[in-house]
Amino acid sequence: MSHAGAPVGGLLVLVDPVARRLDGESVRIAKDVLSAGAAAKICLPDSQEEFARALARRGHRRPVIVGDDGALVRAVGLLHRERGLGDGALSLVPVGPPGSLALAGALGVPLSAVPAARAALDGVTRPRDLLVDDSDGVVLGGLRIPSPPRTVPVTRWGGTYRSLLRTLLPSPAAPAARRVHRLRVEVDGVLLVDLDQPVEDVCVRTPEPGGPAEVVVRLSGAPPLTGRARTVTVSGADFRYRANHVLSGPVRRRTWTLRTAAWHLTLPRG
Repeated sequence: MSHAGAPVGGLLVLVDPVARRLDGESVRIAKDVLSAGAAAKICLPDSQEEFARALARRGHRRPVIVGDDGALVRAVGLLHRERGLGDGALSLVPVGPPGSLALAGALGVPLSAVPAARAALDGVTRPRDLLVDDSDGVVLGGLRIPSPPRTVPVTRWGGTYRSLLRTLLPSPAAPAARRVHRLRVEVDGVLLVDLDQPVEDVCVRTPEPGGPAEVVVRLSGAPPLTGRARTVTVSGADFRYRANHVLSGPVRRRTWTLRTAAWHLTLPRG
């Protein structure tokens, strides 16, 4: 489902302080395009605390975030915690280094200031699912628990002669040892994987708004296991997970709950 994103009460253009420091020219272009197309209140907070206060005081204005993936995740998280995600759509004008805009691109937002600002003005709003963890953190899209880092065995050398040879000659290549997790994965309260099965990685995806999340557990030496669920719990030894294109953790237990069509994002037409 989608519908026109015409602003009611105008726009709140909220410029992330990091974006303003890194790329003032793109910020200026975004402000000019948005101000020319709608009644826009421009906010230039100097800190994340001011960013949060400005968003909380938005009134009936529709928020347009000017910044990177982190700014968008921060805005969605703040609105989720104040139960304001249902008030209207969010828009994003991505500004930041290419590596900080991977989430924006995956969500379908144009990565240039002018087309993104135009989409904020006359695009369509599309529902997006949300994963919320048990610490009230939000995940926009999917998440992954990657394999633990590889370890390389270290060969001990003894004696002055061998130490000298080591400095002069390349040491023999040592095979990399692949590590695995020992994790317990539950989907909607049903056990999918227990601690006795070595796990290489876990993926949780939200492919279609309104449907269940897809869970894929890749095992070492066995076919992958899959499930569909609205709640996923992972526990076991310390593990890290990649969400919103950022690595988080380590944690020993985390539960993610799917909120279908929990927020709306303005995207280009067509």
